[in-house]
Amino acid sequence: MDNKEAKLIKVFQTVFPDMDPEKISAASQESVPGWDSVAAITLMNVIEEEFETQLDFDKAADLTSFQEILGYLREVQPNVAQL
Repeated sequence: MDNKEAKLIKVFQTVFPDMDPEKISAASQESVPGWDSVAAITLMNVIEEEFETQLDFDKAADLTSFQEILGYLREVQPNVAQL
């Protein structure tokens, strides 16, 4: 697990505190009952704060799973050291 993945897991734990930590890496809007439009905005805001970045608004609508978000973050911030 790299630093980005660990940070993103913490973000998901913050936004979805009742989610089983073992299921976070497989989380998606379809699998998480509380992941509605308000939660999506909250999630994006917490990601921007935690990763000190601005998400591309046009791409944000497509970021509907943990894995998609992680891939996007790795693409836009490729030079973070591995743990």
